Parts: sequence; C-alpha cells; structure tokens
Amino acid sequence: MKNKKTLLWIGAGLLAFIILCLVIFGTIGAVGYYFFADSFDFENWSFDPAEIINTPIPVISTEVPLGSNADLEELFSPMWEAIELLHAHSVYQPIDDEALANGAYEGLLLQFEKLEINVDEIVVPDNLNSPSEIAEDANTPDGLIEYYLPFWETWQKIDFADLDEGVSYDDFFHSSMYTMVEAVGDHMTGFMEPVAYEQSQISLEGEYEGIGAWVDTSTGVVTIVTPMDGSPAEAAGLKPGDRIIAVDGQSLEGMDGNAMLALVLGPAGTVVVLTVERDEVPEPFDVSVTRAKITVPSIISEMLEEQIAYIQLTTFGADTGEDLRDTLETLLADDPIGIILDLRNNGGGYLYTAVEVASEFIEDGVILYERYAERDEEVFYVIPHGLANDIPLVVLVNEGSASASEIVAGAIQDYDRGELVGATTFGKGSVQIVLELSDNRGAIRITVAKWLTPEERQIQDIGLEPDYVVEYSQEDYDAGLDPQLDKAIELLLGQ
Repeated sequence: MKNKKTLLWIGAGLLAFIILCLVIFGTIGAVGYYFFADSFDFENWSFDPAEIINTPIPVISTEVPLGSNADLEELFSPMWEAIELLHAHSVYQPIDDEALANGAYEGLLLQFEKLEINVDEIVVPDNLNSPSEIAEDANTPDGLIEYYLPFWETWQKIDFADLDEGVSYDDFFHSSMYTMVEAVGDHMTGFMEPVAYEQSQISLEGEYEGIGAWVDTSTGVVTIVTPMDGSPAEAAGLKPGDRIIAVDGQSLEGMDGNAMLALVLGPAGTVVVLTVERDEVPEPFDVSVTRAKITVPSIISEMLEEQIAYIQLTTFGADTGEDLRDTLETLLADDPIGIILDLRNNGGGYLYTAVEVASEFIEDGVILYERYAERDEEVFYVIPHGLANDIPLVVLVNEGSASASEIVAGAIQDYDRGELVGATTFGKGSVQIVLELSDNRGAIRITVAKWLTPEERQIQDIGLEPDYVVEYSQEDYDAGLDPQLDKAIELLLGQ
C-alpha cells in the first residue's frame, strides 16, 4: 500500500511538472508568435535536424549586416589581391607571408579591443566549421592557410560577440587590412579604404574644399607637412610637424591616416575643430579651422628691389614645368643678378615635373636615381636647354620641403649649382604607387623604389641639410620678418 501511494505521488508530481512545462512553453510560444508572426513564414517553414550539425559559420559580405549569411570569398578577395600586389611591386623583398598573416590577426584583435570585447570570453558552439574549413570558404591561397588558422579561429567569434548596433564586418576586415599591410615594415606602404582612395585622387592642380594643408597620413596620425599659403590652416596657426589626434572631438586613435581625411575635409564655410599635438607644447590643444574652397597654386614670382628674381613653387603639378619656363622668360628679360628658388613648405608632386624644374637650373647630368628591388634602376637625366643654368642661385628649404622639392634641391646641392638656405627638409626619398583593388574595394599604396640624389645620397627619413641653417621662428613670422629670405639675398648680393 505504501508503495502504491508513493507511485501515485510520483505520478501526480510528474503530471504537474508536465503541465507546468506546457504552460511555460505555451506562454513563450504565444509571446513569440505575438512578436514575430508578422515576419515569419510559417507555411513554408521546415525543419531538418542535419542543418544544426552541418551549418557552417555564417560567411560574410560588406553588403550585409552582422549575423547575415553572405560570401566570405567575396569579402576577403581584396586581401589576397593586396598580398599578390605586395609580392609583385614592393621594394621591400622578400615579403614575409607569415608576418602579413600575423599582422591581419593583430588587426582583428585590435578591433575587438577597440569595441571593448574580450575575445577570450566569447563562447562559440562546438559544431562550427574548423578554421581550415573557414579558410577554404574564404578561398585563402594554399600557401597562406597555415599562417591564417589563428585568424580564422578568432574571426568566427564575431557573430557570437555582444556588439553594438552599427558594427559591421567591414570594421573587422578593414582593421585587419591596415595592420596586415603595415606588417611589411614600411610606414609609407598602406591600405586605403574606398573613401580615402577617392579623396586621394584630388588632382594636384585642381580645387577641393578643406583646410588647405599638405599632410602626411602614413604614420598613424595626420601630420601637417605644410599649410598652403593663404589657406585656412595657415590662418588658424597650424605648423609643419603638427599632429592631428582628434577631429570634432572624435579620437583618431587606431584609425588609418588616410581614413582621417574624410573627417578633416568638408564643405566650404563649415568649421572643423582639430585637436593638435605640437612638440614644444606640453598638452594637446584645439584649433578651429573654417574650411574653404582651396585652389592649389603653382608658381608665385616677383622681382625684388635688389634686382633679384624671386620664384616660389608651391607644388609640382602637371603644368608647373611649363609655368616655370614662362616665368623664367619673363624674369630673365629684366636681367636679374640672381634667382631665389623658394621650395619651403612645398610638399611635392609629380616626379617628372621635378625633373623638368631641376633641368631649368642644371646644364647636364643625372637628376636622380630610382632604385628598385627586383629590376634595374631607372636614371633620370637633365632635359637639355634649361633657361637658368648659369645664373647665381639660392634655394630656400625647410621642414615642409618634401619629395619632389627634395629631388630638385638635392640635385642642385650635389652639383654645387646653388646653395641651400633654411632648415633640414622633410626626408621623403621613396617612390609610391597607388593600385586600386578590384570592385572598388579600396586601394593599396606600395613603396616600389627609393630615389637617390646624383651623388647617390639617401634622403628617406634623413632629409637634406642646408648649406646655411637659418631659424625662422613664430616670432619672426608674426613680426613680418623672413630671416631665411634675408640670408638668401645676402648671399646673392655678396657674389
């Protein structure tokens, strides 16, 4: 009897438990139906238990939000294309594929860290595809699969992380692309997102709307190489070497320098607040700049009172060589005693234009060497019949003189054709090409060569030391003084 009562109690308990479960699950089902019935296709729904076991990790596309099923192969094709381009063109050979894979992995971790997500705490199901299977889905090149296994193991955690709305697969992919390309070890080689690539195509002789400054975006921050004369950047007091670390209160930490251009540029008349670091200032400070339509000038010239021809080159654009020749014809007709060529704050431009400009002042010989990794070096010679190859010459340079400016100044200095006055130049002695990736997925900037002066001097990260070092302080500028120009005039008057 006792056993029967026990069984009855057990049976009643089980029945109650079953009823309770039915009530709970029924309630959940009713609530679920209430919220989701309008968006769920009940008539065409089917269930296949095998799908739970065999479903791979969702593959990704930049066209779809997180958690959507898309195409991993499509998303990562620019990465494999970029690696091929680095092998084909970079001057820094051999390219280390393992280092590239590690770089991509670091970028992936960096993005998680930026989003304040601890990767180690992300729990993923046991039935996901293996990293090698994901590598196959992404069409990872055979020679890279082993190196990329840690990357894929971490990549599959994206869909199981607690991410804010608005985070996309693009964010993780671009972060990986930046650090992968940086792993080459050259700060001038880099990845450019589609928007940054489009902005970089602004022609040297054209117009754009922004702050009016030459900038270096290859070092992880936006460094002012030089403000353009008469520009909003100059009016706001920005200086060569200033480092922009935030735009309108948005930190640029972790961003690629090129992507920052999207924040700095903007419609004329709008105000942008730049947070700037300056070497001689202990704390960062804000600078408000009113954007404007910027017309990039090419040449400014005049005849000084001392009968000295003054020529300022502000850029090396497509027409600068022809414009310089016209300017020289006009100035030389007044029989000057000498020429001052002002390359201060000239951030550079076209290589061939630099050869044209140097050829106006040098009679013959080599202008520069371009040295490549896996092909013969290229030699650029003087273009004959320059108009000013025997008149006394002084060249003004400073820390804002870069690239093409250094080509011209270096050749003039090597041939003792003229004296350099001012400050040590910027130090950009490498040649980059920008190659667009397929399907408008951005571009990759690759250092393909290093250029050397006629005496085969290396300029990259060194710069040119002027023959006469003359300081030009902010106090001089504010007072309307130009001691560097004064020194150039003194030298020419003394000859």
